Amino acid sequence: MLDYVLKLTRDPGGMSAADVEALGAAGFGDRAVLDICQVASYYAYVNRLADGLGVELEEHWSDEDCTLTRGEFEALREARRAGARARTAEGSPP
Repeated sequence: MLDYVLKLTRDPGGMSAADVEALGAAGFGDRAVLDICQVASYYAYVNRLADGLGVELEEHWSDEDCTLTRGEFEALREARRAGARARTAEGSPP
């Protein structure tokens, strides 16, 4: 998903059916692919709009790093998967 969003953000003209198919192969259904595309596209739109109008972040936002590195994201994802596996092993719904 992150590769798809990164490509959509940095090289939107380079997107192809293969990019969408890769999401499907990773387990994302049609609705999820649409949601991923819409969220990434909207985020890019809002950022360009704000940049184009010279909008500045409020001070409490500009002092914080609100993004995850790929490594941080992978660690978070693995922790969530491990928790889901543990709940499944206990008989609880994931």
